[in-house]
Amino acid sequence: MKRRTFIGAAAGMTAAAATGLSAPALGQGAAARTLRFVPQANLANFDPIWGTQYVVRNGSALVWDTLYGVNSRLEPKRQMVEGEEHDAEFKVWTFRLRAGLKFHDGEPVLSKDVVQSLIRWMPRDPMGQLIRARLDAIEAVDDRTFRIRLKSPFPKMIFALGKNNTPMSFIMPERIAKTDPFQQITEIVGSGPMRFKRDEWVPGSRAVFERFADYVPREEAPDWLSGGKRMLVDRIEWHILPDAATAAAALQNGEVDWWETPLPDLIPVLRRNRNIEVDIADPLGNIGSFRLNHLHPPFNDVRARRAIQMALNQEDYMRAIVGSDDNLWKRLPSFFTPGTPAYTEAGGEVLKGPRDIAGAKRLLAEAGYNGQPITVLVAQDQAPLKAMGEVTNALLRSLGMNVDFVATDWGTVGQRRASKAPPGQGGWHIFHTWHAGADCIAPASYNAIRGNGDGAWFGWPTSEATEAAVAKWLEAATPEQEKAAYEEINRAAMTDVVYIPNGFYLGYQAWRRNVTGIQKGPLPFFWGVAKS
Repeated sequence: MKRRTFIGAAAGMTAAAATGLSAPALGQGAAARTLRFVPQANLANFDPIWGTQYVVRNGSALVWDTLYGVNSRLEPKRQMVEGEEHDAEFKVWTFRLRAGLKFHDGEPVLSKDVVQSLIRWMPRDPMGQLIRARLDAIEAVDDRTFRIRLKSPFPKMIFALGKNNTPMSFIMPERIAKTDPFQQITEIVGSGPMRFKRDEWVPGSRAVFERFADYVPREEAPDWLSGGKRMLVDRIEWHILPDAATAAAALQNGEVDWWETPLPDLIPVLRRNRNIEVDIADPLGNIGSFRLNHLHPPFNDVRARRAIQMALNQEDYMRAIVGSDDNLWKRLPSFFTPGTPAYTEAGGEVLKGPRDIAGAKRLLAEAGYNGQPITVLVAQDQAPLKAMGEVTNALLRSLGMNVDFVATDWGTVGQRRASKAPPGQGGWHIFHTWHAGADCIAPASYNAIRGNGDGAWFGWPTSEATEAAVAKWLEAATPEQEKAAYEEINRAAMTDVVYIPNGFYLGYQAWRRNVTGIQKGPLPFFWGVAKS
């Protein structure tokens, strides 16, 4: 049976039949107050500072609040703060918290909680690292006022504190925020609109959030991570359904209400169901990522990285992810999001034109590659990543490389990619992910493009030229200077092969028609979503 035929047939099954579980028996009132959601992946851990997985960030946005939040125009707006001021040099920043903020354990949110939360966040985040490098002091002035004093200017402070890139600067109680940023927290207490039901958390199966009655939303209309986060349901259940046919069946039969990432293959089936809405999830799309480990041979040698870069065919990756619909993807000789001021193809010629397999083999030999296993981590429970991994397996073998194909789940990839150990001792050479387009427009917060060695994202690239260009962007005073910096960053990151973008693509989301208020954007925004 052909794959598409099988998927279409399987989608007609009930999720209960596919999983062996009974469908939920909810009364009409309880059902309307409970939103059942299928996330992109399993919530294997729940620390939004320790790691950078989107699924963790998405759940964290319900539980923890932020000082600022970006809107759909990517503008940072006040969230937990009621006001701020800075000196003329942008070196002294003073912030005042809104009154009445409360944690889920009943304790008030105080300046000391914010201070300790930012101290934990700074070493894990690219923009946090920039603040930390300039930091003179961060201090609580009183219970609702805190101050950041810097040794040099940092005019992009508010954007840093409100950006949606992972890790976001979520605010935690001081006692929890004292956890080493390289260790996972064990207590989940925030001040956001929903509290986490740890007693109902079953990793690999379910995560549950319930409305926090003492949350006081802002008065403004909700817009992405800004405005009033008013919850119109009492309970949100995340149902982990890694099998796409099972998730499709559950949505069609009303066993779940909203599916974050339906497969393109299943969209025609879902569209034929009059009870289901389908739309593009985020117009800013996604950038596929081929991530290389710069610490260990052969990819500690730039020639080996360039070999992959000149052999990789973006079309192979994009068609594996989205299928035959050419409206869903485009080639991307850039690290930046198409259609935004950041977009540039400077230095991207290497990703254009015919692929050079023979040249790639020569570069690998020059880099000293002699047949050692190349460990590739491939998440099988994430359809785009599974597809990318299969293309990479074929690509590496065509180059004569010995592939150690590690088929696992995304939670395990998230744990293992943090290891700097040699690949044969628990480490890795390659893994795949994607970056939301909204994350790929501000170089300083774009963690995947940074080349600051030990402080860089997984793979730990060192690229002095890229970092120097990022510094120019930070100091840019005009759009023309910013544009010049974007071009310099793109060229440097291509030359040093910080990572390899393997194309730009759009994805879908799908939901039942009795669900309203769903926004398009880089993450699922649950506030303002109602169910009838």
